[in-house]
Amino acid sequence: MKMPSALILCAAMSTLLSLSSRFATAAELTVQLENSPVSGAVVLVLFSSANTFGDLRDPARLETYTPDESNRYVMRGIPAGEYALLVYHDENKNGEIDRSFIGIPTEPSGFSNNYRPKGPPSYSRAVFNLQQEEQVELIVSLYQPLGKRGRLGVGVGAIGRSSPYRDYDGGVTQVIPAITYNGERLQILGPNVSFGLIGTGKLRLAAAGTYRPGVYDEDDSDYLSGMGDRDSTFMAGLALRSELPMGFDAALSYQHDLLDRIGGGEARISIDKSFQFRSFRLSPEIGVNWLAQDLADYDFGVPRDKATAGRPAYRVDSVFTADVGLGIQYEITTDWLLVANVAVEFFDNEITDSPIVDEDYVIKGFLAVNYVF
Repeated sequence: MKMPSALILCAAMSTLLSLSSRFATAAELTVQLENSPVSGAVVLVLFSSANTFGDLRDPARLETYTPDESNRYVMRGIPAGEYALLVYHDENKNGEIDRSFIGIPTEPSGFSNNYRPKGPPSYSRAVFNLQQEEQVELIVSLYQPLGKRGRLGVGVGAIGRSSPYRDYDGGVTQVIPAITYNGERLQILGPNVSFGLIGTGKLRLAAAGTYRPGVYDEDDSDYLSGMGDRDSTFMAGLALRSELPMGFDAALSYQHDLLDRIGGGEARISIDKSFQFRSFRLSPEIGVNWLAQDLADYDFGVPRDKATAGRPAYRVDSVFTADVGLGIQYEITTDWLLVANVAVEFFDNEITDSPIVDEDYVIKGFLAVNYVF
């Protein structure tokens, strides 16, 4: 049955009035680029969530413009609210912001409030408000997030681990130079280093290495006397990382004792998700670890030639452990960053049955303060 012409006209007028009312109360944002490009495309991206802004994903609004001699770009019909703005030069006009292997933008970019982060961007530093019917103008300057040769940071840090060993309430703590570097493929973060091999974006394979401190000295307690100090070493291998829906990330890795001081290796599978809270970036993580027999026995076993009347020989096979942790990044200023990670690792019975162990977990972590150039 055909709808009468009068009803069609009324429906059309109602839709037009609704749209007119929405745009009449919506805000308008004008972006003045101080160094607008002459080729490619200019992309304006609005975010209304701290969490999506921190990862530069799932924007509230995105508009693409042909470079204009006036260097002025206008977004109309924006609902009133709180936003943070990213502007980038889409040099190759591929419709997306190009990123380094670890996800840092490699195309010229700029943020609201003249904010220039040297790590994941903080929503609280870029945020601004739009009121109904308000016309706001922002001045933005584009810059290279990775600089000319990547971002280098220097500072001081410490790695630590509590002791699960009998009659020892201390732990292992080492102060280390805190060197950070983020480049196209190379990343150094405290005791960890990785180099991108293949893949970008959602699935990436990297060569990875980690400094592994010795877990005890023989004079830590009477139960360890005569066992010898445990050596520190460097573990190296491969790490596969995948981006999952809703901002989750999954990682799978295997590393072996590169210096052959201990022997064996360890594998890990984990999942994490990052959240923004003001200038803090919080990344809860859960993981499962597998330690090869050589590694597990070195840390928790008692060799036959080291056995005593009060410390019987004990051999540890390969084991699984589980951990839950929290990564923290705090932007003290745009140049000074605090990076920390703390985790609790839980042991299985293969470890806790050892005569030198009296705890079923350890607390481990890393803390560093860096100046980023």
